[in-house]
Amino acid sequence: MNAKKLITDNLLLVVRELTKKDIDVKVSISERLENGDYYTNVALRLASTIKKKPLDVAYEIKAELEKSIKGDLGSAIDKIEVASPGFVNFFLSEQYLRGTIDYINKKKNEFGLSEKLKGQKVMVEFTDPNPFKEFHIGHLYSNLVGESLSRLLESQGARVFRVCYQGDVGLHVAKAIYGMQKLKKEMPDDSAPLSVRAQFMGRAYTLGSRDYDSNENIKKEIDELNKKIYQEDPSVRDLYKKGREWSLEYFDSIYKRLGTAFKRFYFESQVGKIGAELVREFLKKGAFEESDGAIIFPGEKYGLHNRVFINSLGLPTYEAKDLGLAATKYKDFPYDRSIIITAQEQAEYFKVVFSALSQINPELASKTIHISHGLVKLPGGKMSSRTGEIITGEWLMDEAVSRISKAYPNMDGSTAQQVGLAAIKYALLKNTIGSDIEFNFDESISLTGASGPYLQYTYVRTKSVIEKQQMTTDNGQLTVAENLKFEIRNLKLEIEELNVLRKLVHFEEVVSEAQERLFPNLVAEYLFELAQKFNLFYQKHRIVGNQFRMELTSAVGQTLQNGLSLLGIETVKRM
Repeated sequence: MNAKKLITDNLLLVVRELTKKDIDVKVSISERLENGDYYTNVALRLASTIKKKPLDVAYEIKAELEKSIKGDLGSAIDKIEVASPGFVNFFLSEQYLRGTIDYINKKKNEFGLSEKLKGQKVMVEFTDPNPFKEFHIGHLYSNLVGESLSRLLESQGARVFRVCYQGDVGLHVAKAIYGMQKLKKEMPDDSAPLSVRAQFMGRAYTLGSRDYDSNENIKKEIDELNKKIYQEDPSVRDLYKKGREWSLEYFDSIYKRLGTAFKRFYFESQVGKIGAELVREFLKKGAFEESDGAIIFPGEKYGLHNRVFINSLGLPTYEAKDLGLAATKYKDFPYDRSIIITAQEQAEYFKVVFSALSQINPELASKTIHISHGLVKLPGGKMSSRTGEIITGEWLMDEAVSRISKAYPNMDGSTAQQVGLAAIKYALLKNTIGSDIEFNFDESISLTGASGPYLQYTYVRTKSVIEKQQMTTDNGQLTVAENLKFEIRNLKLEIEELNVLRKLVHFEEVVSEAQERLFPNLVAEYLFELAQKFNLFYQKHRIVGNQFRMELTSAVGQTLQNGLSLLGIETVKRM
């Protein structure tokens, strides 16, 4: 049985006996090995209830639990200690820790999986780049977060429906088509590389955006273009079709490179009319109000701010389209939860949209959450596609691969691609979602720090050790009798072996917590700590020829592979 559950179940019995009540008990993973493998602070919580000092309560709990060590708890727990001001620490037994290796090597790729979310349907919307604009590093970060969260949810048994929502109508499209008209002589043809066509679209949008802000006559011209796009006017149809196709083809090439396969793509042109109809319907019911020719949601009534949902031209805004999107998504995939991932700067926007949605469909609103991630900062500050000061996601990936190739010239091209992507993915996902990220190339490609390449290198090291053992055995350099003799002499585990085992035992719990909290960084942090402990063990002890250490090494490699997969990172065979 799972050690944490054993401790929790026995602890519940003791607490019930002390308080004569059913009180929730939390058992957590210890942050420092000297404090055991698990701890509980329940004594601190109970002290005021039973009118005793926390330390005294902790010792009472310890005494009662130690009676159980002779029973089922004894197979998992070696000792229990009390620490000031009232913590109870639990140390796992070597017997239990050794059993973890067999468990991992038996489960293999399924280690870390569970069925706790079996039957639950979750829609995850992420990336959401707009056609006619470039795919910047904000879109890249959203993609990495969304893909990792999707994999975490799937690892716990949920059925995940990945979707991407893209703005193929709206003022930004009108600005881009204006720019395409002005740059028509420089427009590449369909045979030009995708990256060239994407760069042209970025230039066109930047030109249109700058002219829109600086020239009143051009502003009116672009506003008219916007109407024509909504009306599918023949005069703009060909340019619109070309720009949309180029953008979507380019985005698709990036998704394939990143390893994301969306189940469905939604577009503003598809959901705008649906959203507008909902707004007009609920205007009659008092959920919306008319203001200066527009229709707004009175957010001030709910402690938020007012927002326009249909503008004075009668066109649906982003807000109205999001209402239409919510209804459309649920119709296609009746989910239990819907998770929307965007940059943090849209947090206030979604508060208003969800408030409006709660007036229209309270059940749907209650099933929907917004996760906002921070900005990725590189030298040069915040980027803006409007001004042309933009760092594309493709450039960041290419630059990482280029630097990997220069730093490790003996690495083949295919491996450099995978290592470069690992550098980007880990560097972004190791941070808590919501915080801004100061991206550092030197740290991200290092083989000695908290980086994707370091974890890939550690995985390769585990495989190299196993291959060396296989070669040694095949060459007849180690007999079975010698191997057994070596094992008998080393029945007592070394501290480095214990430290690796005491990390391995928590993998499934970390994955479960990362899924519950929607924090991929918990897996990233765990993998780095596991790699550190394994590499110290590798440096201090001979592995080849020792069956236990070989199995331990195999378990570490499997855990690294499974954990990296949850972050969307592939392992490599050689580095």
